[in-house]
Amino acid sequence: MRDDRPRTNDAGNGREPDYRFTLANERTFLAWLRTALALDAAGLAVAHLLPELVVPGAREAVALALVLLGAVVAVSGYRRWRAYQRAMRRDEPLPPTRLPGILMAALTGLAVLTLALLLAGPGLRP
Repeated sequence: MRDDRPRTNDAGNGREPDYRFTLANERTFLAWLRTALALDAAGLAVAHLLPELVVPGAREAVALALVLLGAVVAVSGYRRWRAYQRAMRRDEPLPPTRLPGILMAALTGLAVLTLALLLAGPGLRP
C-alpha cells in the first residue's frame, strides 16, 4: 500500500504518522507534564506543611529537590515527545527512555531520606 501522506518538517523531516500515534504521543507528553506539576505541588506542600526537621534546612532541601525534579521531568518529557515524533515520522524504532527509572530512583531516594529525617525528629519516635 502506498503512503500518500504529505511530508512535513514538524518535529523532523519525514512522513506524517497515523494521527492516532501522534495523539497517543501527545497524551503521554501531557501525562509527564501532570507528573511535573504534581512534583512542583508536592515541593510547595513540603515547604509549607512539613514540620521542621531535625536537620536545619532539610525541609527546604526536600522541597527544592521535588521542584527541581519536576523541572527535569517537564523538560525530559518534552524531549521524549520530540524524539518519538521524529522517529515516527521517519519510520524508525522508538528510542529507549530512562526517564521512568530515573524518576523512580530519585523519588525512592528522596522518600527514604525524608522518612529518616522525620523519624529522627523528637516528636515522631516510637
